[in-house]
Amino acid sequence: MPKLIRLYITQVALGFVISAVFVAVLLLLNVANLRHLITGSDIGFVALIMIWFMNGIVFAGVQFAYAIMSMAEKPKGPRGGTPVAVKLEPVRVEASRTS
Repeated sequence: MPKLIRLYITQVALGFVISAVFVAVLLLLNVANLRHLITGSDIGFVALIMIWFMNGIVFAGVQFAYAIMSMAEKPKGPRGGTPVAVKLEPVRVEASRTS
């Protein structure tokens, strides 16, 4: 299996694991009375699966993007920024008195 495909599959699986932890914390803390809504409904299991799956898609995408972006090489040497002035010279400005 190519390395990129293996990376994608592992990162997506990790994203869905993170989603499962996130949904578990949501239910544990009973955010927006979600635990009561899921346990009190006859199709609460379907709602639970949907919440996990939809969050899994988001977390998997973010996890894969983070993994790809962290593979970039770190820049070496100066990275630009504000240039440092080598020599400062005072400038004469005429002042006139107005009355």
